[in-house]
Amino acid sequence: MLLIDYFDKGAEVFPGRSLVHDGERGWSYAEMKRLTHRIANGLIRQDLQVGAPVATYSPNHPLSVACQYGIIRAGLVWVPINARNSVHDNIEVMKLLGVQCLFFHSAIKAEIDRIRAAVPTLRHCICMDEENLQGPGLEQWMTDGPTDEPYFARSPQDVVSMPTTSGTTGKPKGVMLTNENWEAMVATYQIVMRHEGPPVHIVAAPLTHAAGYLCATLLSVGGTNVILPHPDPGLILEAIDRHKGSALFLPPTVIYSMLSHPKVGDFDYSSLRFFLYGGAPMSVQKLREAMQRFGPVMAQTYGQTEAPMTATLLTPRDHVEALESPELSKRLQSAGREGPLVRTRIMDDDGRLLPTGERGEVVCRGSVVMKGYYNNPQATAEVSTNGWHRTGDIGMTDKDGFVYIVDRKKDMIISGGFNVYPTEVEQILWTHPSVQDCAVIGAPDDKWGEAVTAIVELKAGVTATEAELIALCKERIGSVKAPKRVEFWAALPRSAVGKVLKREIRRKFWEGRERAI
Repeated sequence: MLLIDYFDKGAEVFPGRSLVHDGERGWSYAEMKRLTHRIANGLIRQDLQVGAPVATYSPNHPLSVACQYGIIRAGLVWVPINARNSVHDNIEVMKLLGVQCLFFHSAIKAEIDRIRAAVPTLRHCICMDEENLQGPGLEQWMTDGPTDEPYFARSPQDVVSMPTTSGTTGKPKGVMLTNENWEAMVATYQIVMRHEGPPVHIVAAPLTHAAGYLCATLLSVGGTNVILPHPDPGLILEAIDRHKGSALFLPPTVIYSMLSHPKVGDFDYSSLRFFLYGGAPMSVQKLREAMQRFGPVMAQTYGQTEAPMTATLLTPRDHVEALESPELSKRLQSAGREGPLVRTRIMDDDGRLLPTGERGEVVCRGSVVMKGYYNNPQATAEVSTNGWHRTGDIGMTDKDGFVYIVDRKKDMIISGGFNVYPTEVEQILWTHPSVQDCAVIGAPDDKWGEAVTAIVELKAGVTATEAELIALCKERIGSVKAPKRVEFWAALPRSAVGKVLKREIRRKFWEGRERAI
């Protein structure tokens, strides 16, 4: 099946059921299908070639879902732009991918002139939630257009979405995901989740990432997606109770905030059936606390943009068995076993698959693995060995097939579920007149999983404060990427040729822990 087939199947079987809900009003499957027809036909009138990249740039909003599927229905490639990234970073993504049309939320309106000027391929900008805002709004743009369903001959191998990742380089790469990739994700979660009835998905994490993937997996079974504007712990707790939420995805840092929220005991969570977490390891202590609070519903996913959400899964049953059996408790530290439609193994640097218990790079293959990086065959080749996709993570398997992620092959930090690239932070710190040298690493943190931590060597005879350097980074690259703490060292450890030894710095923070991630 094609991705749009799952949408249409849900609309045929559950036309009156809400597909999306903003907390106050819902949009039925039938309404959303008509809306995607109008959006698709509007795009077709712009003479965009089949396969052209079209972006959505919005915080979580029901209309961003309509635009996503309207883009796909028109035979175009959906480019999800993360509204939490800096405008500069998002412009670079749009330039790289040659975005031709942009659906934006009014929260972005102040930046539209800057975006238009910076992205030479951009032909159209449409505000999805307001009219007459530096161009036509969505409703005006769709006026007088046909409402019938457009048809394009599409295949499972056609690219339908192109999220971006920077991997370990800090430079964005477009990840080409096909209908077949999406089908593998949808099928995996329909196997694992085993819905008792049409699910209610509380969407609090960004729709551009895992929460959007989970949304897609629920379409053909009539799932309702209750969309929250941002991951506020109190709002999430209330929404689960109010809307009888049964499915949810969040990074661990948000779950920790929910558990410590003063009103966590005020709501009923008995409707929950599948509480998925991922993006970073979760503290075992907090995981036990979450299971006690929310029930036997926790599930972990491990993957990456190039192989989304299905490389391994630690199911609710796995969690329960590990919690109840002392000899199985270590499994709570694992990322689970390979998904039903993927093979996941451990490989050495020479391309040899390793036996149980030996550490190496986690690799996977299957229908979920991307088609490749957009216009970057060299980068595509670098992550492929003998048909296996290299994740860049170091792990090992136990005798029962559980995969343990123990380190990261490169220096990328995952903090609160977001990728942070040390070189980007270091470049900002080096602009401060008092900084002689610096190294940015991920240090263990109960809330963030990894906290962005800067080790700074100052120039002789000058000073700088932690608050000063953090403020500089927040101003330049935003709060997600800014260091959570700064330490001042007299000298950074260096090799004989003067290279800063980050592994030695990391060791000081991670010493005594079973894993360094």
